[in-house]
Amino acid sequence: MNQRIAHISLVVKDYDEAIQFYIEKLNFQLLEDTRIDDHKRWVVVAPPGAKECCLLLAKAANDQQLKSVGNQTGGRVFLFLFTDDFQRDYIRMLEQGISFVRPPKEEPYGKVAVFEDLYGNMWDLLEPNEHNKGVINN
Repeated sequence: MNQRIAHISLVVKDYDEAIQFYIEKLNFQLLEDTRIDDHKRWVVVAPPGAKECCLLLAKAANDQQLKSVGNQTGGRVFLFLFTDDFQRDYIRMLEQGISFVRPPKEEPYGKVAVFEDLYGNMWDLLEPNEHNKGVINN
């Protein structure tokens, strides 16, 4: 059996502002932006070097979905952005105006800091330590 998670849906208020944030602020790549109809697009972004999982930016289509924008996990860290150079990416993100809600910290598993995306979803920026490096390269 061969399975994988290909996309994670991230509910956003507006396609274009979300694309701009992920491309300009987080340095992600726009992999696809296809218009499906007058209101819906298939928008996929991913960090450089991503091989498996990408974000599918899904515009909120009703009030219930709009309420989940920025709070898809009830205030917990939602996504984990692994890096091979924490300091490089942390400094670049600060320069881009990314809001860090928890400063860098050494943990048993690596160096980590928590930041918010444009809607308030929390992310870990994480460079695994040597013991966990295999996780980032798989």
